[in-house]
Amino acid sequence: GQQWTYEQRKVLEFTCHTSFFISIVVVQWADLIICKTRRNSIFQQGMKNKVLIFGFFEETALAAFLSYCPGMDIGLRMYPVKPSWWFCAFPYALLIFLYDEVRRYILRHHPGGWVEKETYY
Repeated sequence: GQQWTYEQRKVLEFTCHTSFFISIVVVQWADLIICKTRRNSIFQQGMKNKVLIFGFFEETALAAFLSYCPGMDIGLRMYPVKPSWWFCAFPYALLIFLYDEVRRYILRHHPGGWVEKETYY
């Protein structure tokens, strides 16, 4: 088998922590979009809020800065990840987005129903 030194294992561990952090950011993209409306589809509502769009890009820029800035491996123990690792959480973000779009579709077409009673806040 392959022998890993303690330092190599720690680098791998901290790289995984960074990847997990990036995954949280990617899933928050979906959360940011679905929290925009309660009943309307995002396709009906649109993305015209400039502050929201700025926050979307600022969150992404901050995550990229924390991931790739030199010295973060010492300060926050965040090691750079491959750019393709940013896409690992995309299926989950898409699932969250699609779930909420279907939920809102049901809310619009069956007002006062079970879905509204159980999921509408």
